[in-house]
Amino acid sequence: MSAAEAGPGMSHDAPPSAQGRLETFLSTFEGKVAAVSALAIAAHVVLRLLVPDGAESAWALAPLEVVVVAGGAPLAWQVMSALARREAGADLLAVISIVASVWLGEWLVAAILVLMMSGGSALESAASSRASATLAALARRNPVVGHRLLGPDLSSGTADVPAAEIAVDDLVAVFPHELCPVDGEVVQGHGTMDESYLTGEPYVVPKSVGSTVMSGAVNGESALVIRASAIAADSRFARIVGVLREAEEQRPPFRRLADRLGAWYTVLALTLAAAGWVVSGDPRRFLAVVVIATPCPLLIGVPVAIIGAISLAARRGIIVRNPVALEEVSRVRTVVFDKTGTLTYGRPSLTEVLAAPVPVGPGRQGGQHDVEARADSLLAAAAAVEAYSRHPLSTAVVAAAQHRGLALPVVDEVSERAGRGLSARVGGHSLLITNRVHAGEIDPSAVALLPPAGTGMECVVLQDGRYAATFRFRDEPRDEAEEFVAHLRGRHDYERFIIMSGDRASEVDYLAARVAITEVHAGVSPEEKLALVRERTAQGPTLFLGDGVNDAPAMTAATVGVAFGTASDVATEAADVVVLDSSMERLDDLIHIGRRMRTIALQSALGGIGLSLVGMVLAVLGQLTPLAGAVAQELIDLVAVLNAVRVVAVRGAPADFQYVPADTSAITDQPELIPASRPAAP
Repeated sequence: MSAAEAGPGMSHDAPPSAQGRLETFLSTFEGKVAAVSALAIAAHVVLRLLVPDGAESAWALAPLEVVVVAGGAPLAWQVMSALARREAGADLLAVISIVASVWLGEWLVAAILVLMMSGGSALESAASSRASATLAALARRNPVVGHRLLGPDLSSGTADVPAAEIAVDDLVAVFPHELCPVDGEVVQGHGTMDESYLTGEPYVVPKSVGSTVMSGAVNGESALVIRASAIAADSRFARIVGVLREAEEQRPPFRRLADRLGAWYTVLALTLAAAGWVVSGDPRRFLAVVVIATPCPLLIGVPVAIIGAISLAARRGIIVRNPVALEEVSRVRTVVFDKTGTLTYGRPSLTEVLAAPVPVGPGRQGGQHDVEARADSLLAAAAAVEAYSRHPLSTAVVAAAQHRGLALPVVDEVSERAGRGLSARVGGHSLLITNRVHAGEIDPSAVALLPPAGTGMECVVLQDGRYAATFRFRDEPRDEAEEFVAHLRGRHDYERFIIMSGDRASEVDYLAARVAITEVHAGVSPEEKLALVRERTAQGPTLFLGDGVNDAPAMTAATVGVAFGTASDVATEAADVVVLDSSMERLDDLIHIGRRMRTIALQSALGGIGLSLVGMVLAVLGQLTPLAGAVAQELIDLVAVLNAVRVVAVRGAPADFQYVPADTSAITDQPELIPASRPAAP
């Protein structure tokens, strides 16, 4: 085997800090208005305490008047523009309430409404900025420089040029651990490349003369020379960027819960207010109704519930980047899984040791016990040698030997040649770990003994120049994956489960059978994933779970996009929600938190609206003055907010899914190995 790093060795962006989120909030006009409004209200309170007759003092009212006029007017213009587009919701009644409050001289109420309106808009603007952040993260992954050869081979030297200037048929050197700048074909060298975050396949791919390479793939330990087959603008990486940009631009807008409720509430409130004015002939009844109808339970109660849910999620290792996801996740009935790193561990595991038959005499072979003993012996020897290699499969071999408690023999010498494998002297025997083609060249009799090529990865072990065993590897399902899928069906009433993967059909079918999912789409590109998710989302709310760059476009098209882990900064930027520790239990936490938030937010909103309706009827009948209506509205707001803060009042974990292995004394990521013998050659 060729040595290679298990991953690209590149830095990833951490989830945004509290300071970063505050800076994003304050970077918008609405965020600045919210901050100034809060300061103005605080200044008003202080001046009321310090200035004689402060409640009516021009000095005490001045900060409120400035912020209401300077900040409220632009917000009102935005709402009126939305009204012209027939998109108005709860904010429309808030603007009318601000005007009514100013008319009544209730500047404090008006300033509080400006604070609520601007704060909510700033939160939405911060969430919508994910589009540019996603593309910026992808741009950081974009190969920008290539090493163009000055002659026919590396000895001629190279010149660094922008990747955009590399032409078709140019020879380009790709040095260890670098990003491949363009699509092409290897013409010199042997090595490996990590294409996992482009294709979704969890393996490092061997590369030799004639192998195709993709722009954006991470080279392994060996330098390669490639011949460019396309310019950078036509590369695989560029196509992913284009698909993601298109997905962001065509992302369907979601209406906030407050807007959906506020649309009909605004019409009802204005109708009652007009009726009170017409019946009584007193415009003060209109003002009284509008003041008591101020939609603070919507503008305050719902955001408080959302903020509480975001805080609760953060305590569980879940970063909510788009608050709309909390409103939508409880409505989802279709879940789409990317295969690698979500339902699987995203790394190869040794699943089978297929040992050659053990000869015990002329024409006789050993029994099953002998085969198992030899399989353990070969595994221990291979693990001892693989400890000196950095190939990802080496880690799987060593882990399997440790899991079985095998004692590793002493290695006397070891060497590794690109494309030829790993050779060593161990336990008095020569050992070669290689591929089936090279094994057949060394031991022609191995061709008849080798098992049929499997669907995953494999390596072949030769001992003393003779075929000894085949090791098979798979990206195994998570231990809890099947049980979690069943939990979603039974506990959360999920109806449709889909696996989409760029991996081979045989690998995806194997996983689907293990986790009891019947709808499978294998070998799909990011463009095809995007189209499929759009189609499913048009049929009903969807949740997409992925972890790589190739998943980012589909995440933006789903109702709720969830990134598992932080291995890809592009995926975390594109996602609505990031589950930091790649745990199924955390995903169940998210579903429960979203459901709890939605329930409590509706309680606050509908309960507040119900109390406001009672007050509006009293105001229409002349039983509630504008001043009394303002006081009553503050009490209603207090009740709505106190109810909303219950979102965070959760003892223990929100989730009710907890995977407990059958044998808790042997928790491991390694599956049980299956030693098996092959029939003797005829």
